[in-house]
Amino acid sequence: MTVKSNHVTIKGIKDGLIFLFDDQCEFSELLNELKYKLEHSHQSILTGPIVHVDVKMGMRNMTEEQKTLILDTLKQKGNLLIRSVDTPGSMPDESAGPVIKTLCGMVRSGQVLKHEGNLLFLGDVNPGGQIICTGDVIIMGALRGTAHAGADGNEKAVIAASYLAPTQLRIAEVISRPPDEWENRETSMEFAFLQNGTMQIDKINNVGKVRPDFNVFKGV
Repeated sequence: MTVKSNHVTIKGIKDGLIFLFDDQCEFSELLNELKYKLEHSHQSILTGPIVHVDVKMGMRNMTEEQKTLILDTLKQKGNLLIRSVDTPGSMPDESAGPVIKTLCGMVRSGQVLKHEGNLLFLGDVNPGGQIICTGDVIIMGALRGTAHAGADGNEKAVIAASYLAPTQLRIAEVISRPPDEWENRETSMEFAFLQNGTMQIDKINNVGKVRPDFNVFKGV
């Protein structure tokens, strides 16, 4: 397949990449060009260490399905972590919960993802991979590596994962139990929190008892 149009522009910035999408062309053309460029160009920056990506959709009125297709395509490149998605042409979500940054991808062995604030990570953290945040760490995927929440000393921070089997958990300065104690755990989503200075684990539906402000998980 040869793509001659220029509906997708990839720009390098100091701390990552910006993907600029034409908001006037047909969505199918946009998606096809994105797939082509990810496979056939920019290979020097689309492989290797983690690269943060800012996505700018322009004034296109994106449906949730179209947005998901774009993000899933980008996530196929394992080193791309989506830092922001700008869709000014879409209707705003008035029911949004607390301020939380969403990143997509995978943290592989040897990779360290650091973030100031709360993080919702869509993907897996493999053994040897690390996520370090000053706020909460929420992982919609498997946590098999290391997660450090409240890295600036916030003992109210929590760590949650769809599958919690970490090498190590850390909240503020408190470190979790040894890895061998994580065997044979339930497969339901759980979260870790501090209670009287010790690490505790509970099912995610009880997070509101620990953090009443954590409305993003109401109804889970």
